[in-house]
Amino acid sequence: MKLAVIGAGPAGLALALLAAQRLAGAEIHLFDTRPLERDIRGDARTLALNLGSIRLLQRLQAWVPDGAQAIQAVHVSQAPPAPVSGAVRFSAAEQGLPQLGAVLPYGALVAPLQQRWLALAAEQHTRLFTRFATAVHAIRSQAGGVELDCGEGPVVDHFDLAVVAEGGVFAEQQRKSIRSDYHQNAWVGTVRLAAPGLQGLAIERFTRNGPLALLPLPDDAQGARAALVWCLPQAEDDIATLNDAQRLTVIQQQLPAEAGRLTGISALKCFPLGLNAETRLLQGRALRIGNAAQTLHPVAGQGLNLGLRDAQSLVDALREWSETAAATGQALDAALARVEWQRAPDRWPMIAATDFLARSFAWRLPGLPALRGLALAGLELATPLKRALAQRMMFGG
Repeated sequence: MKLAVIGAGPAGLALALLAAQRLAGAEIHLFDTRPLERDIRGDARTLALNLGSIRLLQRLQAWVPDGAQAIQAVHVSQAPPAPVSGAVRFSAAEQGLPQLGAVLPYGALVAPLQQRWLALAAEQHTRLFTRFATAVHAIRSQAGGVELDCGEGPVVDHFDLAVVAEGGVFAEQQRKSIRSDYHQNAWVGTVRLAAPGLQGLAIERFTRNGPLALLPLPDDAQGARAALVWCLPQAEDDIATLNDAQRLTVIQQQLPAEAGRLTGISALKCFPLGLNAETRLLQGRALRIGNAAQTLHPVAGQGLNLGLRDAQSLVDALREWSETAAATGQALDAALARVEWQRAPDRWPMIAATDFLARSFAWRLPGLPALRGLALAGLELATPLKRALAQRMMFGG
């Protein structure tokens, strides 16, 4: 098999590494427009990984815990003035696990993945090819494979399968089959906390205007800190007009006591939010995974984890096909079609859940905050349901 992986972000690199490890006879080409010499280690964008994703990276020998902060517990609550505040707490101790997940910078995730890929490619240079600084201009289906237009000139390559794993933020993406602009902004950055900080506690606060999240980060020379994700409707978003002290005051007023006291805030970046998803992952011999398949609202922090599971499911299916095709005569197209429906029970509930939550913050229905608060309070008491939800958030469906 000759496989093209287009996009060397977390999902694309994980897919390429998995395929290199588990598909012994495959020829794999990893494409990215980014020059190989560009240093990505300093990219400070914050990512949240669940425990299932961490275990996958460990199997790939690409997990470097230095610079990552373990998530030991998650506190989800609703801010006043809701009639019923409600709160639910998930903890690793309740699950009998060392951690629920981890928070780390983008560079601390992608750099080890890329380093591991380059090491394997050097060892197996006859079948693993790194094609950075190379744009794929078009993917055309043909009998038994795909044809790629890549490079600066009229260069055409032929592959049995092309997997698109390129992401990007919602505002910069081409329209997919399902697209909904939430008319919300996400303001992201970091905040400083009075000691002792969050100590592995992640906080999700449902406010009147949208979710507000603090994700624990490792302490640095200046003390305790956390990543901030602050979602607001664009029609009521005046954050750009506030100074740092005003922003801190507004955020502090909306957080629960568990967050402690905020002492400082970084410059914030703003990103428009929306849903952009494909109903079909597969078109001919071209398949989409990760953000190329679905870009979600960050309310649950599950987009990257979903993309890594996309990669794992695809490689599992390709390995099964490669081991049985000679005996059964099964075509590659049938194996790829099976990937599509196998991913559906994981993809669609997550897409629906994040879409519902994102839209619900725009509703001003009487009694809705009380219902949300009651749901959180009830979930805290419903131990089997809470455990099942925690398992799904850590490992997918």
